[in-house]
Amino acid sequence: MHIYKLAGRNVEVTEALRDYVESKLTRLDRFSPQITDARVTLTVRDVRDADRRNRVEVQLNVPHGIIRAEEHHSDMYAAIDRASDVLERQLRKFKTRYLKQRELDTEAVPDSVVAVADSSGDDVAEFRPEIVRQKRFAMRPMTPEDAAAQMEALGHDFYVFMSSISDSCAVVYRRKDGHYGLIEPKG
Repeated sequence: MHIYKLAGRNVEVTEALRDYVESKLTRLDRFSPQITDARVTLTVRDVRDADRRNRVEVQLNVPHGIIRAEEHHSDMYAAIDRASDVLERQLRKFKTRYLKQRELDTEAVPDSVVAVADSSGDDVAEFRPEIVRQKRFAMRPMTPEDAAAQMEALGHDFYVFMSSISDSCAVVYRRKDGHYGLIEPKG
């Protein structure tokens, strides 16, 4: 795989590091027809948790979407290994869906078909997500700060609420950096 962009933040991207990234991502060559662009960012952060010090972010542009992996580890090379593994799994799923869609476009395939062979000959079980649980609850208007407090009290990673500021449904969530994020509808 040819890396179109490899960048380092707070770390010098040495030739050895560049070669290691290239070698780990060459495993993704069999998916290359689906990859249109690739970006890799290596970051060394000053954080208390040594296991989260090195971060590897990889973004692959594929037709009709993006495949992204972000991994942390105390060792940069181990973080690269983890990101490579995550990307391979995600690309395998993408390729399975892509091939399945092509089959459906060319001929009618019964619903009982649940596996498609990829080019390496491996059988990949297709995962068809379904809604297995449904919750309904009353939403009282609150500020994003109150919603974050409710989320923490419940021990959840996100919380859906009615914003008293915008009078619309919103979501507050915990980010990997420990801060909170807010998602609100536009306009």
